[in-house]
Amino acid sequence: MKRLGVIGTMVWDTIYGRAETRTPVEEWGGISYALAGLEASLPPEWEIVPLIKVGRDLARRANEFLAALTRRSSAARFIEVPEPNNRVTLRYLSDERRTERLSGGVPGWEWRELGPLVRDLDAIYLNFISGFELTLETAQHLRHGFPGPIYADLHSLLLGVSGDGTRVAQPLPHVAQWFGCFDVVQLNEQELALIGEDPLAVAATAFAQGVRVLVVTLGPAGAVYFVVPPFEFQTARTTGAARGQPIRTARVAAQPATGPLDPTGCGDVFGGTMVAQLVRGLEVEAAVELANAAAARNVGYRGATNLHYHLRGEIVPR
Repeated sequence: MKRLGVIGTMVWDTIYGRAETRTPVEEWGGISYALAGLEASLPPEWEIVPLIKVGRDLARRANEFLAALTRRSSAARFIEVPEPNNRVTLRYLSDERRTERLSGGVPGWEWRELGPLVRDLDAIYLNFISGFELTLETAQHLRHGFPGPIYADLHSLLLGVSGDGTRVAQPLPHVAQWFGCFDVVQLNEQELALIGEDPLAVAATAFAQGVRVLVVTLGPAGAVYFVVPPFEFQTARTTGAARGQPIRTARVAAQPATGPLDPTGCGDVFGGTMVAQLVRGLEVEAAVELANAAAARNVGYRGATNLHYHLRGEIVPR
């Protein structure tokens, strides 16, 4: 079996303004959506190895979620820490606008902890759910200490935290150094705008630092990718980009969403599905198409528990 390490944060969400009732919805969020995407689409010769810390207060419930996944390593468990688990209060203002307030204190990884755990992995999917999973120094150690490909969704690296825990958009310091840590980078449209006004210039900066693919999610408009061919995810670190080749870019249209509309977790489902298709060996555009389809399907399901059944088009157990 090949092993995909997954780094991120399990978050307990309390969501207002999404359902028809005034009662808030409480459920797992954060990396749980990406895990569902991986469970639904990872090829059979790959297994999930979670490198995820959870607070002691929710560790049992978090491991129950993990136990429901069949594509995980048989010995996989989340790593329990004494700090309270991360919790986020989401208030939807519209389908595409919301506020987030963060509480909890699950610590990020230090290289002395993480280094021994990545030695036998074949690839890594890293999703900055809290934004504190890795410092830049730890990410640089990971880049130099791990020889396989790394897919990173930068997401909350571009979110600060105000005094009351509200997440606020902010530019990313040392963005070139961050780019230099990853082979494939995922951003959304708002995050891209915080880095630079010209998407091609941002892509050029990323590629100059060693990134091989940049993918930007656009919500209902689909996603745009930038790549310098030839590219194959599993050999990205050994082949290098072709010198002097132009950047290829295209927008891949979204698929229509049906059912009760719930955009929570779409970017995470997109990322989990995208990396699953890349390790399968698909070309970038084909991987983006399938990731768009999974994100659209996610819109029609509420929550991450048992989401993988829905993503596969199966009957969801109740």
